[in-house]
Amino acid sequence: MSRILYLVRHATAENPSAFQRDHDRELTPEGIMEAARMGRYLTAQHAKPDQIVSSTAERALKTGQIIAEQLAIEPDCIEAVDNLFDGGPRAYLATVNSMSAACASLMLVGHNPDISYFAEFLTHQAVASMEKGEMIAIQFENLSWAEISGRTGTVLFQKAPNQI
Repeated sequence: MSRILYLVRHATAENPSAFQRDHDRELTPEGIMEAARMGRYLTAQHAKPDQIVSSTAERALKTGQIIAEQLAIEPDCIEAVDNLFDGGPRAYLATVNSMSAACASLMLVGHNPDISYFAEFLTHQAVASMEKGEMIAIQFENLSWAEISGRTGTVLFQKAPNQI
């Protein structure tokens, strides 16, 4: 069985300020458009993840919600995982490895540099630093989610909002 993992870096957010926690930063109008563009791209590709999991940070959750709306997925179905905010690539791997066998495709919405490092770990390809709102789709053949690890995936596509 083939599994597909969509890794999405959150879209453009407000600049950090001394009066706001980093966790609470909102998307800018540009970021809202970036997320919508990525959702429309997936719709055009007839790609629809079975499950969306996001960091608990506001900018990541909102990115996931906007993409979900474009895909006609109820935004309330997004699972928020606190470790994806600052837990490093191991937190991403733990989330992937814990997915149900019934899930064939999964979207994770998170943050740099962790999400870029995680993509490189899974594919052993130079992903570089993912742009804000960028998505990479990785395919895994004949592996359960629990078996996914380093160098087990193949990149299907990598797109940034400005490429669509």
